[in-house]
Amino acid sequence: MSATPDISASIASAAPGAPPLRPISFGPPAVSIERRGDGVIYLRAKARLGDYPARLTDRLHHWAEVAPDRVFMAERDAARGWRRITYSQLLVSSRRIASALLARGLSAERPVVILSGNSVDHALVAFGALYAGIPFCPISPAYSLLSRDYGKLGYLMKLLTPGLVFADDAEKFADALTATVPGGIEIAASRAAVGGREVTGLADLMATPLHPRLDAAHAAIGPDTIAKFLLTSGSTGNPKAVINTQRMLCANQVMIRETMAFLKDVPPVIVDWLPWNHTFGGNHNIGLILYNGGSMYLDDGKPMPGGIEESVRNLREISPTVYFNVPKGYESLLPYLRDDQALRASFFGRLQAMFFSGAAMSPYVWNSFDELAVQETGYRVPVLTGLGATETAPFFMSVNPLTSRSGHVGLPVLGNDAKLVPNNGKLEVRAKGPNVMPGYWRQPDMTAKAFDEEGFYRLGDALRPADPDNLDAGFDFDGRIGEDFKLASGTWVSVGPLRARMVAACAPLVRDAVIAGINRDEISALVVLDLDGCRLINPAIPPDDIAAAAADPLVRAAFRERLQKLSADATGSSTRITRAVLLDAPLSIDRGEVTDKGSINQRAVLENRSGLIEQIYSPSPPATVITPQ
Repeated sequence: MSATPDISASIASAAPGAPPLRPISFGPPAVSIERRGDGVIYLRAKARLGDYPARLTDRLHHWAEVAPDRVFMAERDAARGWRRITYSQLLVSSRRIASALLARGLSAERPVVILSGNSVDHALVAFGALYAGIPFCPISPAYSLLSRDYGKLGYLMKLLTPGLVFADDAEKFADALTATVPGGIEIAASRAAVGGREVTGLADLMATPLHPRLDAAHAAIGPDTIAKFLLTSGSTGNPKAVINTQRMLCANQVMIRETMAFLKDVPPVIVDWLPWNHTFGGNHNIGLILYNGGSMYLDDGKPMPGGIEESVRNLREISPTVYFNVPKGYESLLPYLRDDQALRASFFGRLQAMFFSGAAMSPYVWNSFDELAVQETGYRVPVLTGLGATETAPFFMSVNPLTSRSGHVGLPVLGNDAKLVPNNGKLEVRAKGPNVMPGYWRQPDMTAKAFDEEGFYRLGDALRPADPDNLDAGFDFDGRIGEDFKLASGTWVSVGPLRARMVAACAPLVRDAVIAGINRDEISALVVLDLDGCRLINPAIPPDDIAAAAADPLVRAAFRERLQKLSADATGSSTRITRAVLLDAPLSIDRGEVTDKGSINQRAVLENRSGLIEQIYSPSPPATVITPQ
């Protein structure tokens, strides 16, 4: 395995006059740069990626031998204690469940589908499938529990043709199972039943005698074996099933370990809620725990009222060594960390780094965490992020702790090449490496469109140099290529950066925005409100009433004031929002307006609400339209 530079000394002494960063071992990306005459830029890692195992479960065998009694995963039990599973227990359970799956003749053509959210039982089934070399696919619970027509779930069942469908609580998922799982497909569950259907108990799977071909089946798993299918967000139509091979998962964990080298110093401990049906939680986080012999404590909390309190309780008990969350999660934790010294001590006590993804983190939240960390420890804790995708397993680009800031994604990590292609005044980024998918399952046409003539995967994202005269300084995120549009004047509107500026300028009222104005003279916005932020302006707003927030005079006045400031700071028609509507109802997952992880499909929202757009641009717009004047 190639050596990784340790920059802990330089991190500790960074930014003279400011509180130092906590010293950590970190391997900053180092790349060579090649420019073509047509403007294309190649960024290639200078160091060689080291060896990685043929199969992820090799690391399970390693830790079951080296640290058999160490906790791999824990979740709250009915008595609010912790149900723990050790590495040795995970290995035993995985072999038993793998034997059950092999006995059923399951395969990539008849994989395992998991409907339920994060749980120890979910992990047991997933690792059983991994051990047998049988692909599994975790599907977002939202497609079962929030959808009204089960349209996407039904589509996915036909795409995947599962041989076994698992849900931890069969009663909870009964309607979805009845509506979408044909009678010839086996249903398994930890508990409860489905009316009119036979359900196999997880306990029965775990009691299966070891299959005579188990060891041979495990040994036959290689780098090209399909480990799992992960679904894209479905933000531009039905979800696609991304083929995740063993090579992708194993190579990506070496990339993570060589970049975030502090993972080698002490087995990581995380308290985590990020869903396993997405690559951040399901590949990145579970993988780094297994690969580095760490412990994952499942967090039933969520970054919202009624959910964040559970996260706080867990963080009071378990001190993480590295913490992963989305920006909203960090924002939700802030008031508790400010008011609770015991929580601060537990949270920051052995925290080596924080990592965020999914959106930009506001300077206010970032600076507040710096202040609290210094107050508790005397150090700022490094805040990390990067750029990746479901199709890249996901780790592709990473920041350097010394230069990390919101909107910055850094450089390609060890083992990855990036290709930057001029596209309508932007640089479109493409990726190549052993962590990049071979394609989408049963969708050859979509697979062909995903790669260019040199085999680089097209992420659909744009980047811009942090310093045009020094590409070694890394790159900033510059929006999604497909979201940009032209005004009637022919001026391009860069939607991603404009949305980010609007959300930042209108904090804490706005969670996201849909930018409109294609072939119009001016830009408008459909605003997705943040109820927590609106209730800071007016606490009388009910916590679940988005319509009341959109109509509230105090909220509207506060938003108009922020929109005025944003408009005053605009540099021209492509950055000036002249009118906005506060949406008074949630976006629809069934109509494709929002994905299960909350990402907005700009195109679907604009198409579904074309009548509202016409009203906004009418000569006499309705009173619901807010202007900065």
